[in-house]
Amino acid sequence: MEDLTQRALDRARQAGASYADVRVVRRTTEEILVKNGHVEAVEAGESTGFGVRVVVDGAWGFASSRQVDADEMERVAELATRIARASALVQREEVDLAPVEPARGRFEMPCRKDPFEVPLEEKISLLLDADAALRREPRVTVSEARMAFFREEKTFASTEGAYLEQVKTESGAGVAATATESGEVQVRSYPAAFGGDFAAAGYEFIESLDLEQGAETAGQEAAALLDAPQCPSGVTDLILEGQQLALQIHESCGHPVELDHVFGTEASYAGTSFLTTDKLDTFQYGSDAVTLVADATVEGGLGSFAYDDEGVPAQRMPLVEQGIFRGYLSSRETAARIGRKSSGAMRADGWNRIPLIRMTNINLEPGDWSLDEMIQDTQEGLLLSATRSWSIDDKRLNFQFGTEAAWEIRNGRLGRLLKNPTYTGITYQFWRACDAVARREEWRVWGIPNCGKGEPCQVAHVGHGASAARFRGVRIGVMR
Repeated sequence: MEDLTQRALDRARQAGASYADVRVVRRTTEEILVKNGHVEAVEAGESTGFGVRVVVDGAWGFASSRQVDADEMERVAELATRIARASALVQREEVDLAPVEPARGRFEMPCRKDPFEVPLEEKISLLLDADAALRREPRVTVSEARMAFFREEKTFASTEGAYLEQVKTESGAGVAATATESGEVQVRSYPAAFGGDFAAAGYEFIESLDLEQGAETAGQEAAALLDAPQCPSGVTDLILEGQQLALQIHESCGHPVELDHVFGTEASYAGTSFLTTDKLDTFQYGSDAVTLVADATVEGGLGSFAYDDEGVPAQRMPLVEQGIFRGYLSSRETAARIGRKSSGAMRADGWNRIPLIRMTNINLEPGDWSLDEMIQDTQEGLLLSATRSWSIDDKRLNFQFGTEAAWEIRNGRLGRLLKNPTYTGITYQFWRACDAVARREEWRVWGIPNCGKGEPCQVAHVGHGASAARFRGVRIGVMR
């Protein structure tokens, strides 16, 4: 493979490229869905190809192909240079790349039990048992249980001398119960909404989830929500469970710190950002209880890797320190614009897409509380669990989230189950209202395998480390 990639790099240089890199990517996937006691779908796929990215006359060019051989490598490299030369005719500013030390090596993330070697019958049997557990509650009318597995084998080489091979395996599963009665619909999920939870790990992660037990509880709670009172409207204190907080971090923390959003060079899918560069190192993003980091080194995180798709090493870097905004997710090009080094956040959705700035693992650092202590310290409020809906504006400022369930908190104790809870806020006001975060023992990294960005859309797999956290004086329900 090194000989093949070198052919592409040599041809790009001969055609006038001042910089070039090539990525060869092989992806293997498997997905299984069980619904209402039946196997609904089993899908497996494999894709292999390569992409060449070049700089010619200060402009980018990119081309790709599914045919991985020497002649095609050279042809695609030359095509990329022609595209770059045409782009240079309308380029406003020349590409300037922050320096990076070229690296070489092979890296494989831990995978103790290869999910692609586990018999299909064993995986389906586990899902059927979980699906049956969902339907032990008679009012559950739709039950779903699913698994998905991904493996990416990637080679990266550049004209600067980098040559990297990486292998990463991901596994995930989840269940969802839909209960209905008299035209009303309620849903409860486990271990997370919208397909479950995922990790950069093997089948051992699936076995750790205890899907059948979680499914039984989800079915019971979905039915209980049918009888639960409506969540009221007003202003109250909120405690968000870690799973819900993960998506809150994703939408109101992760996307706004992507530097291409800030510059407006990528705005077609997820908008821009209120965190403009004049706010760096000065803006009060949250309270002193809020420390956020981008950490691509966390074991098991979907946003973890050894090197990004520009050959920049994985790193842990501050985004918000005790409430003060400190850093961006960046590429080599965008980092150079603000006089910093790349944060190593460039990743592409496969061989036929250019890399974009993507979240790694965006984590809220643990605090000193436990969830029980937060509840006991709250006189009046709500405990919210599991995302049901979300909306946020193009600047990542005004947001509204709906969750699957809420529990009243009165005088330091959990009370009634409430249905259809929603809460709304403005990003920096919300995070400034955070006064308690649960400790390390209750912290975990949640996997989100469906983060969309770009046009055409690219889907990234990202992670969010979180434990429960409390927010004071938040608007809930429908405000009149």
